[in-house]
Amino acid sequence: MKHIVTYIILFSLTLTFSSCEFMFGTKKNSEVDDIFIQGNIDPNLAPSDVGYVPILPIWDDFQNPVDVFVGYDEMVYVVDDNGLHILDLKGQLHRTIKIPGATEVIQDRRIHTYVIGKAKVDVFGQEEELTAVYHLKNTATLNGPDFVDTLIHPFCDASRKIIPFRSEDRIVEFTGLAVLADNTLYVSRKGSLYDPASSARPDNTVLFFDEEGKNISYAKGLNPVTPNLKSSIGISSIASFVGPPQKLYGVSTSPDFIICQADQDKTIEFRVLWIREYSDPDAGINYAENSELLVMDPNKANGFLYEANKFKNPQDVCVSPDQTGYIFVVDSETDRFYQFTSKGLEGVPPPPNTSYVKNIKVSFGEEGAGLFQFDDPMGVCYFKKMIYIADKNNNRIVRYRLNTDLE
Repeated sequence: MKHIVTYIILFSLTLTFSSCEFMFGTKKNSEVDDIFIQGNIDPNLAPSDVGYVPILPIWDDFQNPVDVFVGYDEMVYVVDDNGLHILDLKGQLHRTIKIPGATEVIQDRRIHTYVIGKAKVDVFGQEEELTAVYHLKNTATLNGPDFVDTLIHPFCDASRKIIPFRSEDRIVEFTGLAVLADNTLYVSRKGSLYDPASSARPDNTVLFFDEEGKNISYAKGLNPVTPNLKSSIGISSIASFVGPPQKLYGVSTSPDFIICQADQDKTIEFRVLWIREYSDPDAGINYAENSELLVMDPNKANGFLYEANKFKNPQDVCVSPDQTGYIFVVDSETDRFYQFTSKGLEGVPPPPNTSYVKNIKVSFGEEGAGLFQFDDPMGVCYFKKMIYIADKNNNRIVRYRLNTDLE
């Protein structure tokens, strides 16, 4: 795709150094980090029961932040109206990269960074601004960042090689990013077109790219029109089961993914779906629902991921890559953060030596600007038992930790 782009963005960089020895991307001393984090917990905010504790200070120097991700380099990546911001784990800003229309960010295991934004392209002599994924490396090093490639709709879709550019392509959006252990990139897409007779893939789908940026496949089998347990309508986010911190062994090799369906023009009963890869002897690799989540035992929990109409407008989902396997969702309509187990049970297992027999709900949130309130939460990520939430209309990143994880 390097030769498609006729308009290359000039990156505007802002650098701030905390000391002359500082090198972007170096790992912090974990003991110092723990002291810093624990020293900023207000004991008056800790719930008396099992629940989340806000970590202070709040990071509020943003303009409509819509996504947050802690990378394999242990730097925090935030996208807002001004582009991509790179901070350390203490919240100190070290670099801003101007990327137009930035909405999503993720990093693969090579420490390559991907950002969804907009790119200006010459199409038949006319300049078009189209949805794109920017591929960067060395984003947090002294001599970076380095521009690698740009994946631009519709040109990056292998099924569109012989199909002319359509007016509807202007409103198609890339909406989410996820990576696998082998650095395969998943890109969710939403739009309006689907013609079963056409060789072109539906706008509502998930595209797969190898680490070189080649489109190798897509999520065949998902319904782009009719809501069900394996639909892909108005996808707002996608998450895989791989994430930082970096591991040499025990990394998930699952090709499964979880999507959020945020289309507000359709009645969608199940808006957060776990999609699994299946091998069909006739059709090859296909994608369908995770039927195990349909088992909702009220003796184990009082809420479920597949509870009918659980979500109104889910904007982001992530999965903890550690042994807990928790699933986290933020919903901009309910202004709420939700947590589920890998079995789809809402909450966390009760601590030992307690009277609880069911999962304890730790989901929270309502509209507002308080420490347990949100105003259009748009992004969520998990790193070393810490939750980060991009609270868009409050212009802040808020962090939380379960009080049972406090040392």
